[in-house]
Amino acid sequence: MKFKIILFTILGALSHSAFSEILMEAELAVKISLKKKPTTRPQTIAFIGAEKKYYIADGGLAPLGSAYEAPISKSLIHTYDDQGNYLDSTRAGFDNRSIYYNEKTFQLETITYNVSSQAGFAPMTGIFSLSLNDGGLLTGKSGVISNFAPAFGSASTMPTFDAKNNVYYAKQERTNEVFVVDAKDFQLKNTIKLDFKSPGVEHHDVAASFIAFTNKKDAEFILLDVDHKRFLIYDIKGQYKGASRLPAGLKIRSKNHFNGLGYSNELFFIYIDSENEFGTYQGYKVLN
Repeated sequence: MKFKIILFTILGALSHSAFSEILMEAELAVKISLKKKPTTRPQTIAFIGAEKKYYIADGGLAPLGSAYEAPISKSLIHTYDDQGNYLDSTRAGFDNRSIYYNEKTFQLETITYNVSSQAGFAPMTGIFSLSLNDGGLLTGKSGVISNFAPAFGSASTMPTFDAKNNVYYAKQERTNEVFVVDAKDFQLKNTIKLDFKSPGVEHHDVAASFIAFTNKKDAEFILLDVDHKRFLIYDIKGQYKGASRLPAGLKIRSKNHFNGLGYSNELFFIYIDSENEFGTYQGYKVLN
């Protein structure tokens, strides 16, 4: 299975476009209707092309722990195929904030809430690998990549991973700052300041804790402008490049400032809790 994933990843990397055109109107490409009630608020989503599967992670703090209950989060990670059909749910034991496929280690990984320990130390906090079986389903087993790392800043940040440069991008709350964290030593390398003036936004208009890394030249970042229903596109230096509009009638909630977001399979995902019984992830194509 791992050889299949490695080969698919290499071929995918070779096919990345050197330049991307911003779509004036974001195109709805896929819908994944949740078939199981989220354990808490749905957080984010990852896709592994070789497995043709999406992995949707819930958040949720662990209990404090007692003689009767271990301090392990009840949050689940749900697996769907590439057509949006439900396959399985697994309790991995983490309060997931960011789940992603690491193209350097060829494994699925999760970053928990409070990875920086800004909100105080808690068990099961950090960055972890998630084991898959030969069918691409989660086994419930995991490995430690890093314990808490203060360089990530905000406790609620939902970092995205850049495999080419081996860094994380951690959007900070109530600011235009994105921390760049080295994936080798988990130290702060740089701080990117996004241009909010050109698109005419304030920090309270946009997603508080998540910015998508696209791996597309001159359009490396996509930020959801919740209040104006559009995507803002930035280059690697934080310079504003343009916007892509969402449908005017889309029912984005204030909760989308804080969670229910993700970028995978070259699509920006937004969780719409009013669509279907348990909500739906809508995946939008923003760049050509």
